[in-house]
Amino acid sequence: MSLIHRLAELRESEERGILFTAIEGEAAGTKVLVLESGERVGAGLEEAVRQFDELIRRGRNALLAFDDGSKVFAEWYGPPPRLFVYGAVDTAEAMCRAAKLLGWHAIVADARAKFATRERIPSADELIVEWPQEALAQVQPDHQTAIVVLTHDDKFDEPALIGALETEAFYIGALGSRRNQERRRERLLEAGVPEEALDRIMGPCGLDIGADTQEETALSIVAEILAVRGRREGGFLKDAKKRIHVEVE
Repeated sequence: MSLIHRLAELRESEERGILFTAIEGEAAGTKVLVLESGERVGAGLEEAVRQFDELIRRGRNALLAFDDGSKVFAEWYGPPPRLFVYGAVDTAEAMCRAAKLLGWHAIVADARAKFATRERIPSADELIVEWPQEALAQVQPDHQTAIVVLTHDDKFDEPALIGALETEAFYIGALGSRRNQERRRERLLEAGVPEEALDRIMGPCGLDIGADTQEETALSIVAEILAVRGRREGGFLKDAKKRIHVEVE
């Protein structure tokens, strides 16, 4: 199968891959497509291809420069990132609206059928009425999934966070005051969650923007998700040491 035909198929499938194109150096013009499944179309560019695992998890294009002066452009292909929210509260709807603006796929789950309705959460791409364990098993969060727990109820929060920590989700956030976060942390430790695993939980989640309303809270959380995905701290741009726009390395 030709590389062009395989790329065309990628646009219609849920597969992820990286197209490596040499743009400078002796191999200029060489193209190699590598898929997450392990499939490979084309030969060469081995030094670049060795970075596949990191590149596929970053979810962004990158310009790779090597010691011999050669450069390879790594072009990321795949479905949009997913936002999985457990807790069909008002903030969940606001987060779904924000996610849709980004082109992301938004999923909301709640065991309470009266909350997880299309009338209350019209912006969700998917609504799931299940307990956390079942919802996570259905969604199967991966390294392109952000998880946010909004329920403020231990019987939902704890299994949702325990399950989230067992996935490769690139972001795990939990709403709640610092006092609630500490109490939840102790309960998770008692439940057998390793202390180092708890460091993955962003809680209280969101950037410090003085959020007050549901919409402002949703904005602060989505902004933090973007900062984590982009490997940024989320501070003031005037104080930033990195380039303002995402660098193509």
